[in-house]
Amino acid sequence: MKRYFVILALILICQAGNSQTMNDLFKEFSKIEQINHVKIGNITMKLASIFTETMGVNGIEVIEFSDCRNEIKERFVKAIKELKDPGFETMLTSNEKGSRTKVMVRIEKDMIRELVVLTTGSRNALVRIKGKIKPSDVNKVMIDHGNGC
Repeated sequence: MKRYFVILALILICQAGNSQTMNDLFKEFSKIEQINHVKIGNITMKLASIFTETMGVNGIEVIEFSDCRNEIKERFVKAIKELKDPGFETMLTSNEKGSRTKVMVRIEKDMIRELVVLTTGSRNALVRIKGKIKPSDVNKVMIDHGNGC
């Protein structure tokens, strides 16, 4: 019986060792030379808020893989499958025409602190939006842009 518990513990440790967090995912793929990586920080967002409503967003990061070798794209797909971050919950999943999109959020005190869009398929990309975003603002944007606007 003791042996079974040891084997179970080893399996769990191996599984935890293969998974990665959201920060690990962004760190790993932002270092690759072939990717398109754009990061808009707090200062730029404050400047943008003078001209438009930023709805609590204070940072945006985009990683796009269109110019990468297939091995990097495959590594990205595998990393997403192994993504295990207890701080995030899945808000939406879409699977159509060979593309898979997953929207995950990290919520603290009824505010969205991070919203991450993971896309694989014909266009592999990661988009991270940070800030103090009200869920009602996200709904408002989805409704406004969902009506053909």
